[in-house]
Amino acid sequence: MQSIDDKIIVKLKKAKGGSLFFVDDFLSFGTAKAVAKALERLVDSGEISRVARGIYSRLEKDPIIGELKPTTEKIAEAIAKRDKARIMPTGVLALNALGLSTQVPMNVVYLSDGAARKIDLGRRKILFKKTAPKNLATIGKISGLVIQALKELGKDDVSEKEISIILEKLAQEETHRLVHDIKLAPEWIRVIMRKALKND
Repeated sequence: MQSIDDKIIVKLKKAKGGSLFFVDDFLSFGTAKAVAKALERLVDSGEISRVARGIYSRLEKDPIIGELKPTTEKIAEAIAKRDKARIMPTGVLALNALGLSTQVPMNVVYLSDGAARKIDLGRRKILFKKTAPKNLATIGKISGLVIQALKELGKDDVSEKEISIILEKLAQEETHRLVHDIKLAPEWIRVIMRKALKND
């Protein structure tokens, strides 16, 4: 008879290295309390790592750097998938994703239609801010990011250089997605984004 600990390890070993897991992923093996206890034992024995409260992983190991911690983006996406929520990077995170900033924010903020919450990752934090569905209705990954990045820069502070980088990125977006998403942006952002259509 396999213990809960053994069953968890078998499941983790079958998954890709660095995959993230929640207590809920192991509830077929026992009660939430029993699973949580088993996970704690496995963390204590060094079999698995606790990434954040209630989030676990068998971290990939690099021969030089050692354990590779999952990125905040990967953690945020795993939480969104579990909660069946949509998320959208905002602020400096959106600027960073588009190459408009080299600043790596310690606290990353996502808009979400799931629950508002804060995930503590030690020195880093992920904040999920509850927002109206309209703010998550974009269908293009690049165009959605562009809207958030421009909101962060502000109408009067966006430079010509930043606009040219944005238009370069938007050139990679599928036209039908871009056309759809332009309609969801504030008018001053629409004016910038429409230039990408003219270049198309």
